[in-house]
Amino acid sequence: MKYFLHMLLLGGLLAGCGQQTATKESSAGNKVAVIFDTDIGPDYDDVGAIALLHAFADSGQARILATVASNKYEGIAGVLDVFNTYFNRPDIPIGVPKGPGIDMRDNQHWSDSLLANYPHRIKTNAEAEDAVTLYRKLLAAEPDTSVTIVTVGFLTNMANLLASQADSLSPLNGRDLVKQKVKLLVSMAGKFPAGREFNVFIDSTASVAALNNWPTKVIYSGFEIGLNVKTGLPIIHNENIQHSPVKDAFRIAIPKSPEDSAGRMSWDETAVLVAVHGYGPYYTLQSGKINVAADGSNTWDSTATGQYYLVEKAPPKEVEAIINRMMAHQPMR
Repeated sequence: MKYFLHMLLLGGLLAGCGQQTATKESSAGNKVAVIFDTDIGPDYDDVGAIALLHAFADSGQARILATVASNKYEGIAGVLDVFNTYFNRPDIPIGVPKGPGIDMRDNQHWSDSLLANYPHRIKTNAEAEDAVTLYRKLLAAEPDTSVTIVTVGFLTNMANLLASQADSLSPLNGRDLVKQKVKLLVSMAGKFPAGREFNVFIDSTASVAALNNWPTKVIYSGFEIGLNVKTGLPIIHNENIQHSPVKDAFRIAIPKSPEDSAGRMSWDETAVLVAVHGYGPYYTLQSGKINVAADGSNTWDSTATGQYYLVEKAPPKEVEAIINRMMAHQPMR
């Protein structure tokens, strides 16, 4: 009965996400095969994003192929393992960059608390797979044009994947492998139509290499999209939710962040929402192509094709309400 009630609740809240206007990437009856790529740590909207992803998986709308870190601080693989284990998917593959990369962790120490208080089999990053190797293995095994990659952090892995060479996993180089297997890249990156955004400029070299050369369709959820979507307070105040790493991350971090007194800005959650459930009716798409400069700033070429950025159509409060409800989703037992 508890399982049925969870599914009924989840189905109801997802019905409010505008499934009737979802894009082809999330058409009814098809599970979206997702690789989730995150810097989970410097910010904690990544926590809301991974909670949404597991909620979509529990509703039968998503199939999580892997959760991959684009960040290298010691413990990040364990943090991803905490969430996958909590949502009863402890066997989801986890990857971490094994070469050069960004090492940046949270200053509120919510990640330390989760590692100390929740079960996880991965104790060190060395136990996780190399990010690019994991990408190549997963992509090679999936049908052509079937995989959606969601990036909500640095573009390190995307650049390294494109630059990878043929190996025992696939006779294709990285760019050709992506072109053959990836249906869509949804990226929380950039500020539109022009600006300079954290995920892009922190590893600007990777951003230039990845975003200026990505060979498949791309949808960007820019800085301006998540700016006015404030989430986290409802789950903090929900007394029916106990011993949840999602709740604990927001419970620890929000009081230490005065700018988040009304809730944390929700950049990463919007990317997951769009990747699995489509952009309508809350957004429209502006077509063109991003141009990333060496300093990590970006502009938009509206004469080009193949890439899109989200444009607000409905009030941000509507998306905020959906994300808050989905973040409260509890694991199926």
